[in-house]
Amino acid sequence: MPPKPQSPTTSVRVVTLTIDDIDVGAREDETLLQVAAENGVRIPSLCHLDGLGEWGGCRLCLVEVEGSSKLLSACSTHVAEGMCVRTDSEKLRRYRKTIVELLFAERNHVCSVCVSNGHCELQDLATECGVDHVRVPYRNDVFHVDSSHDLFRVDHNRCVLCTRCVRVCDEIEGAHTWDVMGRGAGCRVITDLNQPWGESDTCTSCGKCVQVCPTGALVRKGTAVGEMEKTPDFLPYLTQMRGEV
Repeated sequence: MPPKPQSPTTSVRVVTLTIDDIDVGAREDETLLQVAAENGVRIPSLCHLDGLGEWGGCRLCLVEVEGSSKLLSACSTHVAEGMCVRTDSEKLRRYRKTIVELLFAERNHVCSVCVSNGHCELQDLATECGVDHVRVPYRNDVFHVDSSHDLFRVDHNRCVLCTRCVRVCDEIEGAHTWDVMGRGAGCRVITDLNQPWGESDTCTSCGKCVQVCPTGALVRKGTAVGEMEKTPDFLPYLTQMRGEV
């Protein structure tokens, strides 16, 4: 029997670029966000989470790239030879601060009564970006709170539409219970075909969506103010194991 043909190996080219005046090397299949993190450069982000596919929706990871007339999202922009990147400037700080303010104004994020108070990524970003008040009008729309699940609760008033729950349920758990419905300000995450979470036929009650949620939108039932701590560190390991199967 003849030997099986070997699949050709695709070589990934290494490129050199500059991030904040630091010369770095990177594989051309890496994103700016990955390379910056590998070299100790902090770029704020909210929808990004190691182990999940990129969404590029929050726009907090915007960076300046020499030669580009617009700001680029670091999570979805791949590196290129000779690229010159600026991750921190007065312009970027102004944009990020405004984005965080808009997130707070779009829905109800009253930290003092939230179970994720002190353990919330949006709250941490507000501190990092210097947001001590919101300069735009609040929408004050009231969204539904779904407590139909035996273990968990979803409060759409605190959702920032990062789609982490959608991606972890699809890419890691494989259930695809979560999805996104609607457009614009009326957009929200749903379970199955907009059924109550507790009536879902596909949910495995694994809790991965709760652990990756950056705010108090998805929480365990029975938690009081400030008690809801989340640990999404399992994702890179699970992603690696799935890739080796």
